[in-house]
Amino acid sequence: MQLLLHIPEPLAVRFKQTVPARQRSEFVAKLLEQALPVEEDPLYLAALDVEQDLALGEEMREWREGLIADGLRGTVDTEKTDAAR
Repeated sequence: MQLLLHIPEPLAVRFKQTVPARQRSEFVAKLLEQALPVEEDPLYLAALDVEQDLALGEEMREWREGLIADGLRGTVDTEKTDAAR
């Protein structure tokens, strides 16, 4: 299978200077094999299940909203700060 990839020019130049022409496809294939998760990996499959769990997603949303609305981010109680001085 062939793929067309667009990469930054400086990276492409380094790639061409470093990897011989007849070894480039194998080089990229090995990099992709190392970088991409194995679909049978139990941790990867668990992460996919978590992403698909709507109830858990709703609970996570509620936690995020609760943390944002807790009054601790971006506000300073100047009365308490002044009293500490």
